[in-house]
Amino acid sequence: MLRWKIAIQEYRGNMTIVDKDGNIHKNADGLRRWPLQNDIDNPAYVPEEASPQIPIEVISVTDLNTTFFEEVRNSYTQDTNCSILCQLLNKDCKENSLIHALDEVWKKSYDEGIFHLLDGIIYHRAMHTCVMKVVDRSLIKLVLKECHDSPFSGHLSEDRTREKVKTCIWWSMWKKDVAEYCKTCHRCQKANKSTGKSYRSYNACLVIVDRFSKTPIFFPCQKDDTAMDTALLICNRVVSWTGIFTNIISDRDLKLTSALWTNLHQLFGTKLSFSTAYHPQTDGLAERMIQTLEDM
Repeated sequence: MLRWKIAIQEYRGNMTIVDKDGNIHKNADGLRRWPLQNDIDNPAYVPEEASPQIPIEVISVTDLNTTFFEEVRNSYTQDTNCSILCQLLNKDCKENSLIHALDEVWKKSYDEGIFHLLDGIIYHRAMHTCVMKVVDRSLIKLVLKECHDSPFSGHLSEDRTREKVKTCIWWSMWKKDVAEYCKTCHRCQKANKSTGKSYRSYNACLVIVDRFSKTPIFFPCQKDDTAMDTALLICNRVVSWTGIFTNIISDRDLKLTSALWTNLHQLFGTKLSFSTAYHPQTDGLAERMIQTLEDM
């Protein structure tokens, strides 16, 4: 309502608001409809739960104590570029000897005004954020572990881990280190291990789940199999065991939307239901089984 009030402000004085009966415009009008009580006399009565579910939102907060920041400050003495930057930014001096002592990449960033000093900590400005500069490898490993291994991070992919890291700290070659950390994560490599070369050059798998018995059926196949190959596989290997299907829910693969497939199931009397693009929940039973199969 507030957005509507703002939108019609420019028309005030040049318009008249007229009340319109709900039975005229036919649209659902929540403002005109008197809400019905949720009692037994209401046809849409819904029994109230004895213990209603309360949604819980979890926020992950990592508390960095003063020791962490002190270690960051002390680590600058171990790095030549950071020591020079602290002198340049702390005194706000323009000594050419110190500026030329910086490495070329650091000198370019300093000239662009990317570095700032606050409470003895160097911050690196990137896009719309400003993150602290860290050089100590133990501190870098601690942040990487928090951004990738913690329960609230959930062993994210390399790209998503990189997005989390760049919002808190920065160091030279940080993208390379994030990629190396994700590639050497034992749990990630165990869950996303390569399956190796397939037997008899199979490069695809046909997954079928019986909704009645919840029995999964897997058949190795080729990605370039035709609609005829898929139809023969199902008729010879599945229909002979389960019988004619009453209903098939599938994605919109070209093999399953072809004229051959459609005409075949018209003869069988099978109803074909196709999921909408980017809505895998339509066939959630099969999609969840595929996820389980990939994790095996």
